[in-house]
Amino acid sequence: MSIVYKTRTQLIVETLREKILSGEIKAGQPLRQAALAAELNVSRIPVREALLQLEGEGLVDFEPHKGATATELNANQVDELFELRAMLEADLLAYSLPQISNEKLEEATQLLNKLNKALGKENAVNTWSKLNSDYHHCLYSGAERPQTQALVSTLNKNADRYIRMHLLWAGGISKAESEHNEILALCKARNVEKAVALLKQHILGSRDEIKAFLNEREAIING
Repeated sequence: MSIVYKTRTQLIVETLREKILSGEIKAGQPLRQAALAAELNVSRIPVREALLQLEGEGLVDFEPHKGATATELNANQVDELFELRAMLEADLLAYSLPQISNEKLEEATQLLNKLNKALGKENAVNTWSKLNSDYHHCLYSGAERPQTQALVSTLNKNADRYIRMHLLWAGGISKAESEHNEILALCKARNVEKAVALLKQHILGSRDEIKAFLNEREAIING
């Protein structure tokens, strides 16, 4: 029974994902569970499960009193978010590395091990996102710049759906894994200049791949 149920949910996830990414479901369009269940000839339960999974992928928003809607994906927003991240996170890492404790670097190592294991598992996008954020946050912990950290946390929340999209759709998994490992090795060597340069490259490289993905999607929608 559970295998059939999971398969049904997965089919709904794939159908709705394709409709959102192809533009058939427009940004901001309400995703009413009863209507979708009727259209797909299923009960509401797998539809709700599918919408929650798509929320984890950054393609659906749940808002109070409004229900689920398709997320707006904006290439211009990606530029601003990721360029601000590169600037502020590079700054935090430069301040953090001369002060960060070996214990914190060990904690970052453990978080990265967990992240690398989670990246291989399907339907673990929420886990990836949290571990990715915790890993970066841990490396910046020696900076003791709480206002910059607060700004970075806000930027990361706003960039989250694009980060998930990068890991899921724009081929970011293997790249993220190798770059994270390299950044950590440079941090352990206390090589501030190279670690900061690679972190910037890591963030701006993600920006370029996400924008290419979104522009390709827009060309398909408009073509």
